Amino acid sequence: MKWPNLKHLHYLVTLHQEQHFNRAAQRCHVSQSTLSTAIQNLEDQFNCQLLERDHKTFVFTPFGLELVERSRKLLNDANELVDFAQSAGNWQAGTLKLGVIPTIAPFVFEKLIQKVNAALPELTLQLQEDTTKNLQDQLNEGVLDLLILALPMDTPNCKKLVLGHDPFHLVSHSELVDSLPHPMDVSALPKNSVFLLQQEHCMTGHAVSACGLQHKEQVSSLAASSLFTLVQLAESKMGFTFLPELAIQNKILSHTHLVSMPSEDQAYREIGLVWRNGTTRMRLFRYLAELIAPLMPIPTLDR
Repeated sequence: MKWPNLKHLHYLVTLHQEQHFNRAAQRCHVSQSTLSTAIQNLEDQFNCQLLERDHKTFVFTPFGLELVERSRKLLNDANELVDFAQSAGNWQAGTLKLGVIPTIAPFVFEKLIQKVNAALPELTLQLQEDTTKNLQDQLNEGVLDLLILALPMDTPNCKKLVLGHDPFHLVSHSELVDSLPHPMDVSALPKNSVFLLQQEHCMTGHAVSACGLQHKEQVSSLAASSLFTLVQLAESKMGFTFLPELAIQNKILSHTHLVSMPSEDQAYREIGLVWRNGTTRMRLFRYLAELIAPLMPIPTLDR
C-alpha cells in the first residue's frame, strides 16, 4: 500500500479538532475543497469510510476516530524528527513549546526564562499559559511539547516527573487573625468564609483535598478567576483563602494587610513536568527538570 500523505493526515486531525470543515480549512491555510479532497483521498487509499456525512453535518466513524489517534502520534513523531534534523541532532537546540498553568506561570516564568537562556542559549523557548485541561489537550495534539502542572492529576498516555512540593497557607487579613480558631480547624470557620478558585483551575481540587475542605459549608459560592483575585477578596476582610507557598514566596501578598499561616497537616500540592509517551527529548526534559526544581518551595527531584 502506498504510504499516506502526512499533510492529509494533518488535515484529518485538524478536522477532528474543529468538527467543522471551514474552520479546519482555515487553520490549515487551504480551501475547504482542498481539505475535503484530502479526506476523500484518505478514504480511497484505506478503502474505508472515515466520516458519516449527512448534508452539512458529519460524524467520524470508529475507523476514522482510530485513524485520528494514530495520525496524531505519527504527526507528533514527525514534528520531533524535523526538530531533531533542524538542530543537527543537538538535544540542547531547537524549539521547545512549554505550557504552564496560571497558578504557577506568573511565579516561575521570569526565573525560568533566565535559567534557560543562560544554560541553553541555542534553545528557543515558547511559553503558553492556560488551564490544565486546555494544556493537556494541546499536549496530546502535539501543539505543546512539555507541561508544568500541579499534581496529582490524571495524565493518560503521558509520563510525569515531580519537581517539588508547594505547601498551602491559610491567608487572612491581619485584623481577622485573632478570630481564627486555635488550633486551626477549618470546620470552625464561619460559613461561606473561604474563597477558592473557579472549578476549571486544578488548584481548587488540590486545595479542597489537601486542606480538608470537602463538602464544607465554609467554602464560599463566590469563586475567583485568579490567585490575585483571591488576594483582593481576603484583603476586603470578607473571609479567608488558601494560597500556595510558591505565590507567597514571590511576594503576592506585598503591599497588603494579609498574613499567611501554614495549613492544617502541612497540606501541599506537587508540581511536576508532564510529556507524551514515546518522546525522543527525554534528555532535554530531564535537564530542564534540574533547572526548574530549585524554583520550587520544597524541591524533591531525585538527583
